[in-house]
Amino acid sequence: MARTDSFFIRAQVLTDGVNYNESAIDLGAYVDALGKSVLRIHNISVQYGNAGESVGPLSANVISDTTFQLTTQSQTGLVDANNRSVVAAGSLAYAATADSTLAVLTDTMDVGPQHWSDGYLIAVEQMYLGVDQGIDALSAVSIILECTVETMTQAAAMALALSQQ
Repeated sequence: MARTDSFFIRAQVLTDGVNYNESAIDLGAYVDALGKSVLRIHNISVQYGNAGESVGPLSANVISDTTFQLTTQSQTGLVDANNRSVVAAGSLAYAATADSTLAVLTDTMDVGPQHWSDGYLIAVEQMYLGVDQGIDALSAVSIILECTVETMTQAAAMALALSQQ
C-alpha cells in the first residue's frame, strides 16, 4: 500500500451531563473507496474538558465518569466494543469525598488504534465522536487523530467500507 506522511484530524463534541451527544467528522477529503483511498488512524489523543477546565464542581460522595466513543456509524448512545462500528472508546472516571474534594481521577483508553500493530483502517467518509456523562462535570471532549492516507484495490476498499456501515 502506498502511504503518505502523517497528519492530524481534530474533532470536538460538547457535553451537557444529561444526554448522549455526538458530532460528525467529515473524512471525505481523505477517503474515497471507489477511488481506492482509505484512512489509517495510528493514534488518538483525548482532551476531557476545554483548555484550563477542571472536573467539577462535584457533589459530596459522587462517583461518575465522562465516556467517549469514536464510531463509523451514528449512534443514539454508548455502544460496547463488540459493535463493529467502534474504532476507539475510553473514559475519564472521577470521585469525590464527603467534603466534595476530588479524590480519584482515572483516564482509560479501552479501545484505540494505538493498541493494534498497524493502526485502524477507515473506508467510510464520516466518523462520529460521541460522549456521555453521569453528571455535568465537563463541557466538551476533544480528540486528535494521527492519520495517513493509503491506497487499496477498489474491491478491498469497497469491502472495508461496507463492513464499517
